[in-house]
Amino acid sequence: MWQLREVPTDLRARYLSAGHWTDETFASFLEDEVSTRPSLGVHIWSATHPSQSTTGALFEEALRLASSLERRGIRAGDVVAYQLPNWAEAMSVLWAGFRIGAVMVPIVHTYGAREVEFILRQSGARAFVTVDRFGHVDHLGNLAQFRDRLDALEYVIVLRSGVPGPTLAETIALESLFDAEPLAGTTDIDPDLPAMIGYTSGTTADPKGVIHTHRSLLFEIRQLAALDPGARPQLSSSPIAHMTGMLAAHLLPLVRHQPIHLTDKWNATEALRIIVDADVASGTGATVFLTDLLDHPEFTLEHARRILTVGLGGSPVPAAVAERAEAVGITVYRSYGSTEHPSITGSRTDEPRAKRGGTDGHALDGVDMRLVDVDTGLQVAPGQPGEILSRGPDLFAGYSDPALTARAFFADGWYRTGDVGVLDEDGYLTITDRISDIIIRGGSNISAAEIEEVLVRMPVVAECAVVAATDARLGERAVAVLRLRHGEAAVDLAQVQAHLDAAGIPKQKWVEAVRLVDDFPRTPSGKIRKFVLRDELRRD
Repeated sequence: MWQLREVPTDLRARYLSAGHWTDETFASFLEDEVSTRPSLGVHIWSATHPSQSTTGALFEEALRLASSLERRGIRAGDVVAYQLPNWAEAMSVLWAGFRIGAVMVPIVHTYGAREVEFILRQSGARAFVTVDRFGHVDHLGNLAQFRDRLDALEYVIVLRSGVPGPTLAETIALESLFDAEPLAGTTDIDPDLPAMIGYTSGTTADPKGVIHTHRSLLFEIRQLAALDPGARPQLSSSPIAHMTGMLAAHLLPLVRHQPIHLTDKWNATEALRIIVDADVASGTGATVFLTDLLDHPEFTLEHARRILTVGLGGSPVPAAVAERAEAVGITVYRSYGSTEHPSITGSRTDEPRAKRGGTDGHALDGVDMRLVDVDTGLQVAPGQPGEILSRGPDLFAGYSDPALTARAFFADGWYRTGDVGVLDEDGYLTITDRISDIIIRGGSNISAAEIEEVLVRMPVVAECAVVAATDARLGERAVAVLRLRHGEAAVDLAQVQAHLDAAGIPKQKWVEAVRLVDDFPRTPSGKIRKFVLRDELRRD
């Protein structure tokens, strides 16, 4: 029903012959990995819902839930959505859905009524598993606003958080579904069919439903494992309802035969304590997680020795951040991808420091990449900026909106990323901007990423975003939104412009206003929501 793209015959044959694609499904993957190491620990670090378990115990719980879902008519190909924090029950729900071949739709637990209604309606979910409330979000209250408008939704399954509040009629308690006998036997699941619809994090207007098959996601997990085979167990707060958390924090440890450590709310002070107490690493993912640790007054070399390596991606990675980490003994490697194509480029920990910390890496195993002129579509030479086109075994199958799928792909399976980058002579990519992130000032293009790279080197700056504000005369002007390091004094426009001048940035590219913030609006994976910043500037 989603009118997914056709993979070119030659690419399909190549992925199969190289072993990038196999007949494995998530049902067989979980069965094999969990049975190999059923005693691996699952540690949920939460102030309100902590737990300690094992992968074997959670898998049995998932099989009981799968049995209950099948008794209610949920079969392979049916859509099951869930909106849960990083708790053990979220893992059981995801594993149960994969076991019966359902198409799983993770919804980040911070999403509100508007996003959830859109996702449930567009995906056609038959079942929805949610927590009653978490943090400041009343999930049942949100659901009550639109439940009657969702004709396809048959079952609402609720995990009680223990926080008092209103209930919702015609719901099923999640704990009651764990009483069934574990599902036995096998299920006929086609690895070419959808396994998950991951809705993008909201850097555009309505979320886009990104459809992945069993083949694409299972290849991606092993692709991630190859980047840092010696990585230590990681503490992560990336939601397992987001691509980063689901793959890197939740499923990747199964391949590495490592315990799973999740937290339901990012807190740098708590993370530093857990790093020592549990002897784990942290800081991998969006850059903010690493900078929060490095900037914290309680960060010591004892933490650095436990972290050892950090993989950064999912948001811009200033070279200055990698340099700070390397200075305290943390090996940094960068990667580049998206929900649509999770791992396009990357570096391994054993590659040259200047490449793995100063670029976004080279095309990964099985991935094809080319850079083309934004206007002409012709391939550009090394050193010249161009829009990034990609294809590979982990490329998504299409969007839940067929019109978006048609616009996203060129002939021969090439995907338009919408990102701009430059390749060096060795084939290493550096992301320079998003096409929509270019500021056009008086007819001249200004790269926001170029200015951000310079501003983040100011000693007082922890993080920055450069965005466009409207200008009556020039059309647009650049505004720097800055988050300062802990305890630093405020800076003004004159100081910022002096820093740009000293760095050799031409005056026509200088920012023309500065805003200071305590934190940025972010997507669940830690990216800065630049469209929110732009909207705030327009309203002022």
